[in-house]
Amino acid sequence: MATTQPRRTDKSDRRRYRRNFNNGRDSSSDIFGALDLGTNNCRLLIAKQQGKGFRVIDSFSRIVRLGEGVSLTGQLSEAAIERTVEALGICADKMRRAGVTHMRCVATEVCRKADNSEDFLDRVRIDCGIELDIISTAEEAALAAEGCGPLIDYRHQNALVFDIGGGSTELVWLGLKGRKQSEVLGWMSIPVGVVTLTERHGGMQVSPAAYADMITDVCQHVDEFEAAHGIAGQIRDGRVQMLGTSGTVTTLAGVHFGLERYSRRRVDGAWLNTSAMIDICHRLSTSDYETRKKEPCIGEERADLVVSGCAIVEAMHSRWPVKKLRVADRGLREGMLLGMMRRATRDRRRAAEAAARQRKQKAAREPKAAT
Repeated sequence: MATTQPRRTDKSDRRRYRRNFNNGRDSSSDIFGALDLGTNNCRLLIAKQQGKGFRVIDSFSRIVRLGEGVSLTGQLSEAAIERTVEALGICADKMRRAGVTHMRCVATEVCRKADNSEDFLDRVRIDCGIELDIISTAEEAALAAEGCGPLIDYRHQNALVFDIGGGSTELVWLGLKGRKQSEVLGWMSIPVGVVTLTERHGGMQVSPAAYADMITDVCQHVDEFEAAHGIAGQIRDGRVQMLGTSGTVTTLAGVHFGLERYSRRRVDGAWLNTSAMIDICHRLSTSDYETRKKEPCIGEERADLVVSGCAIVEAMHSRWPVKKLRVADRGLREGMLLGMMRRATRDRRRAAEAAARQRKQKAAREPKAAT
């Protein structure tokens, strides 16, 4: 799949951007911001380091549908850009008020595909003061896997992590080692997500034939990944944990638990029997739009997209029939936060070592006091 290279910014832009958000706090008060702009959603987490993890102090999530129509026109529409810039402005304000000292803001599949992505990134920089980096599919998959790391059961030999997005679906095949270490054995970015499938096959009213076509579209890519890694055999031997992170999977979990209002605390880390999950997929795929809209964890914003998400889940289950799936309401943002915190810790350590060397050298140059 052809992708554009991440946008590069010159050093003066980066320095100016950092100054806009850095409020002069010392390193012990570092505050981190991670922004993930996808095909369908704009999400932000602001956190402080806490031990080996972090404590969230603010967050933001909004469905912006930036990728609406891109699979048909190749262009980000003006309406979608307006919605997204408004949401990014809110994110910028939140980061300023929180005094964010380290941030990373990334864009994914829709900005890799759209012909006018550069114009969009320029507008975001000018209007919001945010520099968006378009990350590669490989980095997107790696960040999603790292963000989900705390939910991986390392008693298994392997883990299969999937992230269903609006414009693509990421697959990551991990080898698990002792002491909570993992190795990426393979990854794939399937060039279909809930938005692209919906635009291709419909979402308001989906016929059984259209739903079957959605599953077929996904299966051809899943079969390629299976042929490369032989995952199904490992699943039969009980060696694989499967973990899903996406709006689709968390929505299915909310429906399964009968939540009147979505609760991250209830959903994140939950285990779902896949037989029950597939039953929900069948029910939603045969429901009309109005019925889906009445589901509290679906609502009007997701009612037209959830069926294509169900098709992606069914396609994967048809090839990789695990008995249980672990649900993750986490992913790229958490992966970015953990990476930034590691780098900040390393930089502080190096700065402390350099300061200690300077003090030692200064002491060596000073004449010794007479005895």
